[in-house]
Amino acid sequence: MSHCFSNRNQRKLCSDTSTGDKCIFRVKFSSKMSYGNQTQTLNITAEQQYVGLLERVVFSTLIGMPCCLFLFINGIMLFTLRSKAAFRETCRYILLYNLLFSDTVLLALSQLMYIMAVCRILPTYPVCGVLTMLNRLTNEISPLTLVVMCMERYVAVCYPLRHATIITVRNTAVAIIVVWAFSSLNVLIQVILLLKFPFEKLPSLQMTDICAYVAMFLMPMSDIYDKAYTGFVFVSAGVTVTCSYIGVMVAARSASTDKASAHKARNTLLLHLVQLGLSLLSTMHSSIIISLSTIPQRILFVHIRSTFYVFIYILPRCLSSLIYGLRDQTVRPVLMYYLCCRLPKFQ
Repeated sequence: MSHCFSNRNQRKLCSDTSTGDKCIFRVKFSSKMSYGNQTQTLNITAEQQYVGLLERVVFSTLIGMPCCLFLFINGIMLFTLRSKAAFRETCRYILLYNLLFSDTVLLALSQLMYIMAVCRILPTYPVCGVLTMLNRLTNEISPLTLVVMCMERYVAVCYPLRHATIITVRNTAVAIIVVWAFSSLNVLIQVILLLKFPFEKLPSLQMTDICAYVAMFLMPMSDIYDKAYTGFVFVSAGVTVTCSYIGVMVAARSASTDKASAHKARNTLLLHLVQLGLSLLSTMHSSIIISLSTIPQRILFVHIRSTFYVFIYILPRCLSSLIYGLRDQTVRPVLMYYLCCRLPKFQ
């Protein structure tokens, strides 16, 4: 009944809008999502309802537990990076703190939205808009910060004598501000495009589906802009990190370069390249979900979407703690000291 009511509202909105392409996009997108959400409810027995509820609880628990675990580890890692002056005054650790901060906020927001989806909590459009735009902002900070971190390693290996003058705390702070400003500008443009939708013609601001970033694609221009921006970031970041990796490999063969430092920087850049690839995939998550929304089986669609959530959203946000917490010999003992409740053995 709610789907029929929503479709009547969409037809009314389409008849009131001045351009036909907005109508076509809205109806087409809504029909895709609603088609994936429609289920047969007439012949469901109590046993089937119980099995479905049990499956949802088990599946959400298996997804939520690692997310909460890495939220805890990331929180300890953030505290570790602020616990000593050596970390607060070193550029690479300042960049790492910015990366971990955005990843932690993104993990918390994503887990909140996932719980809302599992519990079928349907917020209003303004509430969902705030959550999704904050999620989008922190999601875009990670790949851009990784690009800056890769450039810092490139300068450290290829220009060791000028590293101290180029990579300063002030320049690092400026780079972080630019990253946040660039990401905020993109979110601001998305909000402006979203506000062009005639919300005043809706009978209610209550959403009829779960809160997700794709649910905010109410106008065709939003989808076009999102794809263009994602492609730009994907290509730019990929080219920058690849060139940095090649530059470090070339420098590693030079006789004047510290072989051990170049080898370590090359491995770090390679890990960052993998991490960047996974992070950039998360920017394509919306397009993937839209294409998968045509799957007729509701349960299959939910399982695929949850799997993508784990490998595209959770996994890349956990790699930073693993890469630096386990590989970095300066961070590792301090992190283990706090993770083990300040036991003297790890001091």
